[in-house]
Amino acid sequence: MKKYRIALFFVCVLLLAAVPAAEAKVYINIDSPSAQKFPIAVTAFKNMNNAAGQESLSPWFADTLGKTLEITGFFNILDRKAFLVDQAKLGIATENIQFPAWTAIGAESLVTGGFSVSGRDLTLECRLFDVVQGKLLVGKRYTGKIEERKEMVVRFAQEILIALTGEKGLFDTKIAFAGKKGGVSEIYAVNFDGTDPVKLTNYGSITLSPKWSPDGKQLSFLSYKDGNPDLHVLDLNRKTVKRILSTGRLNLPASWSADSKRMLVTSSKDGSEDIYILNLADGRMTRLTTDPAIDVSPTWSPDGRQIAFVSDRGGTPQIYLMDASGGNVRRLTFEGGYNTSPAWHPRSNRIAYEGRAGGTFQIMVLDTAGGTPVQVSTNGGRNENPAWSPDGRYIAFVSRAGGKSRVCVMNSNGTNVRVIHEGLEAYVSPTWSPHLNFY
Repeated sequence: MKKYRIALFFVCVLLLAAVPAAEAKVYINIDSPSAQKFPIAVTAFKNMNNAAGQESLSPWFADTLGKTLEITGFFNILDRKAFLVDQAKLGIATENIQFPAWTAIGAESLVTGGFSVSGRDLTLECRLFDVVQGKLLVGKRYTGKIEERKEMVVRFAQEILIALTGEKGLFDTKIAFAGKKGGVSEIYAVNFDGTDPVKLTNYGSITLSPKWSPDGKQLSFLSYKDGNPDLHVLDLNRKTVKRILSTGRLNLPASWSADSKRMLVTSSKDGSEDIYILNLADGRMTRLTTDPAIDVSPTWSPDGRQIAFVSDRGGTPQIYLMDASGGNVRRLTFEGGYNTSPAWHPRSNRIAYEGRAGGTFQIMVLDTAGGTPVQVSTNGGRNENPAWSPDGRYIAFVSRAGGKSRVCVMNSNGTNVRVIHEGLEAYVSPTWSPHLNFY
């Protein structure tokens, strides 16, 4: 795993919060179904030492921060042409802010900033204001090289999300997936914003079903690279691969346990496809399903007490639940003739899955208590293979439309759909990393 070695640190914290953490205001309730985009103004950053040849950095910082915030789907970045103040004369401190001029254009928060350049050294100051209450919320100063300016911007975007939503963003997460070109499929990964694409395997074979470990250090996958559908684990730090299950028959990795010591797998080692728990320390396998039907795609609940999986024991593929021991099996989905690829929400009892609707496949969400499934994919085409973000506020998925396949991300309510990777013939099985702390 690529680690960012950036000489970037806090010199000082101007103000972490205006009120104690226990009483901190949540400005954006992003879990509310009726949440509206939060209007925020980002001014051009001030050239504090009038560094020659760096005039383009003033709008660059504002544009880059605005685009970074916009990716989250939570913000309405106000057009700088609508600003009522002269940005060239605008100071960045509280005493320089004309708060009524910002509320007049509908802003609720304001970001100002300034930078100083000396050779290749850069100092960046960023400040977030509540313009309704007329107060500073967060101020940060960063130092580093000018080439590290994007990382500085992303760090402050994280601070804005913490201040306004109560939680950090997902800029330090990655999404892995299998991509096919010709007769070969390999594992790839990209950042949350679609940047820094990297090819993680290069076997010239069929390699599928990546699954990220909860500690972020490992990635499991199936590969035919040795001639059989074996299960492997990639150590992302050491760049080493270990084969952990080879039976001569199908071995599909699935959900990891929370402590990254066990893994749910689908294996046909005893005949039909069944679900097992694989102990990674000693290779011991515990069989959970014994039905003659095909049982696949298991995923643990957040507390580890239940498992959702797919079975055709009722005649068509449907999603079932069972206790972690394999007992108390009950059917969850009843609407639609084909439901598969369950993904358990990391913080609730909701399950996302792909279900046939209107003649094609769409991303659905259903509570484990039952009820009516909700279709959240509305972008057209065929949408499948959902994977929750670690905070449960986004879903990564594969979309097929217009003869093209893409890996996409949407907010959990189906809005803010954006493409994070395209250009290969086909994609399958996105998996979202935990926070990797590279920002």
